[in-house]
Amino acid sequence: MKIFSWISVRWLVLGIVVLLVLIQLVPVPRSNPPVTADVAAPPEVRVILRRACYDCHSNETVWPWYSRVAPASWLVAYDVAEGRNEMNFSTWNLLTPEQRAKKLEEAWKQVSEGEMPPWPYVTAHRDSHLSVEDRAALRAWVLGSPGPGADH
Repeated sequence: MKIFSWISVRWLVLGIVVLLVLIQLVPVPRSNPPVTADVAAPPEVRVILRRACYDCHSNETVWPWYSRVAPASWLVAYDVAEGRNEMNFSTWNLLTPEQRAKKLEEAWKQVSEGEMPPWPYVTAHRDSHLSVEDRAALRAWVLGSPGPGADH
Protein backbone atom coordinates (compact mmCIF):
# COMPACT_ATOMS: atom_id res chain seq x y z
CA MET A 1 0.00 0.00 0.00
CA LYS A 2 2.81 2.45 0.82
CA ILE A 3 4.54 1.70 -2.50
CA PHE A 4 1.34 2.47 -4.40
CA SER A 5 0.99 5.81 -2.59
CA TRP A 6 4.63 6.74 -3.29
CA ILE A 7 4.26 5.88 -6.97
CA SER A 8 1.00 7.86 -7.18
CA VAL A 9 2.62 10.91 -5.58
CA ARG A 10 5.57 10.70 -7.96
CA TRP A 11 3.26 10.53 -10.99
CA LEU A 12 1.21 13.42 -9.65
CA VAL A 13 4.31 15.57 -9.13
CA LEU A 14 5.65 14.63 -12.56
CA GLY A 15 2.28 15.49 -14.12
CA ILE A 16 2.25 18.90 -12.43
CA VAL A 17 5.82 19.64 -13.57
CA VAL A 18 5.01 18.64 -17.15
CA LEU A 19 1.87 20.78 -17.08
CA LEU A 20 3.82 23.79 -15.76
CA VAL A 21 6.38 23.38 -18.53
CA LEU A 22 3.72 23.00 -21.23
CA ILE A 23 1.75 26.08 -20.19
CA GLN A 24 4.87 28.15 -20.79
CA LEU A 25 4.27 27.52 -24.50
CA VAL A 26 0.96 29.43 -24.47
CA PRO A 27 1.71 32.82 -26.05
CA VAL A 28 0.84 35.91 -24.05
CA PRO A 29 0.75 39.35 -25.68
CA ARG A 30 3.14 41.76 -23.97
CA SER A 31 3.30 44.75 -26.24
CA ASN A 32 3.57 48.47 -25.77
CA PRO A 33 1.79 50.17 -28.67
CA PRO A 34 2.95 53.64 -29.68
CA VAL A 35 2.08 56.55 -27.43
CA THR A 36 -0.08 58.99 -29.39
CA ALA A 37 -0.38 61.59 -26.63
CA ASP A 38 0.07 61.95 -22.92
CA VAL A 39 -2.33 63.24 -20.34
CA ALA A 40 -1.91 66.92 -19.50
CA ALA A 41 -1.21 67.13 -15.79
CA PRO A 42 0.99 69.12 -13.44
CA PRO A 43 4.48 67.65 -12.95
CA GLU A 44 3.73 66.35 -9.42
CA VAL A 45 0.63 64.53 -10.72
CA ARG A 46 2.54 63.06 -13.67
CA VAL A 47 5.06 61.58 -11.25
CA ILE A 48 2.25 59.93 -9.27
CA LEU A 49 0.50 58.64 -12.39
CA ARG A 50 3.71 57.18 -13.81
CA ARG A 51 4.59 55.51 -10.52
CA ALA A 52 1.16 54.12 -9.60
CA CYS A 53 -0.95 53.95 -12.76
CA TYR A 54 1.04 53.73 -16.00
CA ASP A 55 1.87 50.02 -15.86
CA CYS A 56 -1.79 49.20 -16.48
CA HIS A 57 -3.21 52.45 -17.82
CA SER A 58 -0.74 53.42 -20.55
CA ASN A 59 1.23 52.01 -23.44
CA GLU A 60 4.38 52.36 -21.35
CA THR A 61 4.00 49.19 -19.31
CA VAL A 62 7.11 47.91 -17.59
CA TRP A 63 6.70 44.15 -17.94
CA PRO A 64 8.15 42.46 -14.81
CA TRP A 65 9.95 39.12 -14.93
CA TYR A 66 6.85 37.23 -13.75
CA SER A 67 4.94 38.51 -16.79
CA ARG A 68 6.94 35.89 -18.70
CA VAL A 69 6.02 32.94 -16.47
CA ALA A 70 2.64 31.25 -16.85
CA PRO A 71 0.15 31.32 -15.25
CA ALA A 72 1.14 34.70 -13.74
CA SER A 73 1.77 36.00 -17.26
CA TRP A 74 -1.87 35.39 -18.14
CA LEU A 75 -3.09 37.44 -15.20
CA VAL A 76 -0.66 40.32 -15.84
CA ALA A 77 -1.52 40.49 -19.55
CA TYR A 78 -5.24 40.39 -18.75
CA ASP A 79 -4.94 43.15 -16.13
CA VAL A 80 -2.95 45.39 -18.50
CA ALA A 81 -5.44 44.85 -21.34
CA GLU A 82 -8.37 45.63 -19.04
CA GLY A 83 -6.61 48.67 -17.59
CA ARG A 84 -5.77 50.07 -21.01
CA ASN A 85 -9.30 49.43 -22.20
CA GLU A 86 -10.77 51.28 -19.23
CA MET A 87 -8.38 54.26 -19.29
CA ASN A 88 -5.26 54.70 -21.36
CA PHE A 89 -3.19 57.80 -20.71
CA SER A 90 -1.16 57.09 -23.88
CA THR A 91 -4.19 57.62 -26.12
CA TRP A 92 -5.67 60.46 -24.09
CA ASN A 93 -5.94 62.69 -27.16
CA LEU A 94 -8.55 60.35 -28.69
CA LEU A 95 -11.06 61.27 -25.97
CA THR A 96 -13.27 64.33 -25.94
CA PRO A 97 -12.89 66.72 -23.02
CA GLU A 98 -16.17 65.37 -21.63
CA GLN A 99 -14.93 61.77 -21.88
CA ARG A 100 -11.67 62.74 -20.19
CA ALA A 101 -13.53 64.42 -17.35
CA LYS A 102 -15.77 61.40 -16.86
CA LYS A 103 -12.84 58.96 -16.91
CA LEU A 104 -10.91 61.02 -14.38
CA GLU A 105 -13.90 61.36 -12.07
CA GLU A 106 -14.49 57.59 -12.23
CA ALA A 107 -10.81 56.98 -11.56
CA TRP A 108 -10.82 59.37 -8.61
CA LYS A 109 -13.82 57.55 -7.15
CA GLN A 110 -11.90 54.28 -7.29
CA VAL A 111 -8.78 55.87 -5.81
CA SER A 112 -10.73 57.55 -3.01
CA GLU A 113 -12.43 54.24 -2.16
CA GLY A 114 -9.07 52.46 -2.05
CA GLU A 115 -9.79 50.28 -5.08
CA MET A 116 -6.95 51.75 -7.15
CA PRO A 117 -4.24 50.85 -7.39
CA PRO A 118 -5.40 47.31 -6.55
CA TRP A 119 -3.78 45.68 -3.54
CA PRO A 120 -2.09 42.83 -5.49
CA TYR A 121 -0.32 45.43 -7.62
CA VAL A 122 0.69 47.51 -4.60
CA THR A 123 1.96 44.36 -2.88
CA ALA A 124 4.26 43.61 -5.83
CA HIS A 125 5.15 47.28 -6.47
CA ARG A 126 5.57 48.98 -3.12
CA ASP A 127 6.37 52.34 -4.70
CA SER A 128 2.88 52.43 -6.25
CA HIS A 129 1.28 52.97 -2.83
CA LEU A 130 -0.57 56.29 -2.75
CA SER A 131 0.25 58.43 0.25
CA VAL A 132 -2.14 60.98 1.74
CA GLU A 133 -0.23 63.66 -0.16
CA ASP A 134 -0.49 61.70 -3.42
CA ARG A 135 -4.25 61.36 -2.99
CA ALA A 136 -4.59 65.06 -2.21
CA ALA A 137 -2.66 66.00 -5.37
CA LEU A 138 -4.78 63.66 -7.50
CA ARG A 139 -7.99 64.96 -5.94
CA ALA A 140 -7.01 68.58 -6.54
CA TRP A 141 -6.11 67.80 -10.15
CA VAL A 142 -9.27 65.83 -10.92
CA LEU A 143 -11.80 67.91 -9.01
CA GLY A 144 -10.11 71.31 -9.08
CA SER A 145 -10.27 74.18 -11.56
CA PRO A 146 -10.24 74.61 -14.50
CA GLY A 147 -11.92 71.21 -14.74
CA PRO A 148 -10.84 67.62 -14.90
CA GLY A 149 -8.77 66.71 -17.91
CA ALA A 150 -8.14 70.30 -18.91
CA ASP A 151 -4.62 71.38 -19.72
CA HIS A 152 -2.91 72.88 -16.69
